[in-house]
Amino acid sequence: MNFFQKHKFFISTLILLFVAAVSFAVYYGYVQVQEEKIRQNEYKKVAQQIQRKVANAIVLKEKATLAIALALVSQKDFQYRIIKKTIPAHYFDTIIKQFRENTLYKNIWIQVMDRNGKPLYRSWTNKHGENLAKLREEIVTIKKTKQILNDLSVGEYDLSIKAMIPIMSGKKMLGIFEVISHFNSIAKNFKEYGYESVVVVTKEESKHIKHPFTKLFIGEYYVANLNAPKNLRDLLKKVGIENIARKPYTIVNDYFIVPYSIKNSNKKVLGYDFVFQKVSRLQNIELEQFTFRWMILGLLFFSLLGAFINITLYIFMRKQKIYYKNIIDTSKNIIIINDKKKILEVNKTFFKYFKNYKTLEAFQEQNSCVCKFFVKEEGYLVEGDLSHYWLEVILKNTETTNKVKMNIDNETYYFSITAALIDAKKDYYSVVLSDITQEEIYKNELQKSVITDPLTGLYNRRYYYEKIKEEMYAAKRYGLALSIVMTDIDFFKKVNDTHGHDVGDEVLKAYSKLLQENLRESDILCRIGGEEFIIILPHTTREQAVKIAEKLRKSVQQSKEILPITMSFGVTEYVHGESEDYIFKRVDEALYRAKEKGRNKVEAG
Repeated sequence: MNFFQKHKFFISTLILLFVAAVSFAVYYGYVQVQEEKIRQNEYKKVAQQIQRKVANAIVLKEKATLAIALALVSQKDFQYRIIKKTIPAHYFDTIIKQFRENTLYKNIWIQVMDRNGKPLYRSWTNKHGENLAKLREEIVTIKKTKQILNDLSVGEYDLSIKAMIPIMSGKKMLGIFEVISHFNSIAKNFKEYGYESVVVVTKEESKHIKHPFTKLFIGEYYVANLNAPKNLRDLLKKVGIENIARKPYTIVNDYFIVPYSIKNSNKKVLGYDFVFQKVSRLQNIELEQFTFRWMILGLLFFSLLGAFINITLYIFMRKQKIYYKNIIDTSKNIIIINDKKKILEVNKTFFKYFKNYKTLEAFQEQNSCVCKFFVKEEGYLVEGDLSHYWLEVILKNTETTNKVKMNIDNETYYFSITAALIDAKKDYYSVVLSDITQEEIYKNELQKSVITDPLTGLYNRRYYYEKIKEEMYAAKRYGLALSIVMTDIDFFKKVNDTHGHDVGDEVLKAYSKLLQENLRESDILCRIGGEEFIIILPHTTREQAVKIAEKLRKSVQQSKEILPITMSFGVTEYVHGESEDYIFKRVDEALYRAKEKGRNKVEAG
């Protein structure tokens, strides 16, 4: 007898262990590489999202600044005072104070110039200075075009957002009205969503600032927001602004830093808004899903490999007349040896699950097959739903991962199930059930968390976009009505500022529950923002949706749970052929009109 024949069992075992070790090394290396790729892709996506948020915030601030300017310049006696050049020093003080106390705009500046560009009034100083047309190109432009200008620029005092309106009397220009706003409110608004900001002006543009409003600098870079945290300014100084300004993102000291280039209408870079977020707060659902998926695949693969090793060892031990039961009893998996008619043998693990039976004979007296314990559920093997015997199905689909859900003594278990022919002459098969209960429970919880808002328990924005596509498709295909309602809590920021975020959270939870209780079972309520909700109403016309929204509005107004609040509602009906983004825009505009009309209203669009 040669060496291989003599030590066949030992050598085969070593080979199997070597294959298992190599498989694990390859598996682990692959998972690590893919996780890093997903992590980097997610960082890029988050950076792009943050940059879009900054861009949108600046655009909104520009529009708001222009709106303020248009509102103020329309005062009745204003043209007369321009002509007479008699604007009292405190003419706009009351209005500016109201903005400071009731809005995010804490540092609105107002400047009035005559038609030549010479200041007649400045809200922030009594010094009027020289003719600004010599210093600012935009004043020359507005004198020529006599059109409104809305832009970003760097002046003697600050980086600011400016809205300039020519004051006209017929075709004659009497002067220029200018509203100047700053970046503090943008940074403050970002902070409410977990971001910190440091807005800096480029070295070149910082040279133009003679009277710095914030009095903050990072080297030669002027800092444009008063609320820029000192530790983050120090971090930028240490890292070097020029080193990270043109990168999509940088990770330093557990901070995820995203730069946004602040440009004027001529595309000239005036500065950068550096947005900071703790890396630990970044949620990477794709990475979690990938890790979970490959963890499950790894567990299944190595369970199968372990089962294969067990079965292979069983065959060797049988040929060497070693009783196979000593091997399969060591497995943590349920192992069943059977033919196509009945169970022939089981291992000890079998009785850890079927505790009411002490022997296989006792089990067989009451049950002909383990398949009698299978639970009918989509995605799991069920005997009654198949045209072939369940064992044959597994054997014919060896490349498919088969799973079963079992109810044993009122306990629910999940198993991956595999089968293999071990004796062709006697038609013996081995069936291996690997317990994946915890993995399946975790997978189900993870899938639920992906579409659920953790605070209120409602569906989230992700689920809304998935569901609205389905409902729009059904409405278009079958000619059904479909409406959506967007609502948010009026003056919710004041609730947080006055009572604290904990009370604000309780208000969100209480009124989320109230909305849900007043909706139909088929309606879908989602929380898509801080205090913003959206409701999908299948089979509902706009008129019906308005009635539902009015019912909700009254319920909220009458509730007074936690705190008395009101909510504004926007309603619109799906027009066949429009996109989900467009219907969202329309309902958002309807909500905006409800706000404009005094809040606690229902507006249809």
